[in-house]
Amino acid sequence: MSLAGLLFLLQLADSAFPCGRYTLSYGLEPFVQSDALSSPRARSLMTLLSDALRFGVAPSDGVALACAHRAVGPDGRVALDAVVRADERLRAVKLAREGREASMRTGRALLRTAVDAFGTVPLLEYAALVDKGRTPGNHAVVLGVVCAAVDVPRLEAVAGELYAFSSGWIAAAVRLGVIDHRSAQRILGRVHPVIAHAARAAVERSVADIRSCTPVLDAMSMRHEEAGVRLFAT
Repeated sequence: MSLAGLLFLLQLADSAFPCGRYTLSYGLEPFVQSDALSSPRARSLMTLLSDALRFGVAPSDGVALACAHRAVGPDGRVALDAVVRADERLRAVKLAREGREASMRTGRALLRTAVDAFGTVPLLEYAALVDKGRTPGNHAVVLGVVCAAVDVPRLEAVAGELYAFSSGWIAAAVRLGVIDHRSAQRILGRVHPVIAHAARAAVERSVADIRSCTPVLDAMSMRHEEAGVRLFAT
């Protein structure tokens, strides 16, 4: 990857990028509210995060990102039909309503910011479809198009998204008072091999392979909207 591509990837994965992902706990808040984490909590969080990556985020968002990235040719032309198929499939496998809506909300915020910041042809073409309501605009799909447009390689783009998810998830655990900052960094460091393996597994998959199998996390996410007190949107 070029140095310019690396800098773009760091910019997109930064929690300060204004797409609203800091508002998400990805189902962790209802876990904590239900006192469903076993002791020691750090080990329970590591297991839960690893499972979320391997069976949820990587085979759904990771594969959709790779498919969207692949749909942008080296000449900048976009196979919009392929992007829309990945977008629709990803929406279909997100069973929890809050998570599904959050994916589209943060995706559209990412797209608006990326158009303003980068303004390349692939982004403009895809943004036109999203604005017309012809495709959902899921975060991972938007990110795939954005990364391809700014020359971030596909594998690095998927790995960056899985890392950003993990970092946000761990940050949510800190904000919920489950672990401290040092424990959070230990968990994040230990999950690096899981991210790398899951990214490599996701990067060559097709739209038909977009799937998710995290029933406990899905069920917890569905309970979130009924909570009387909520710190996070999901």
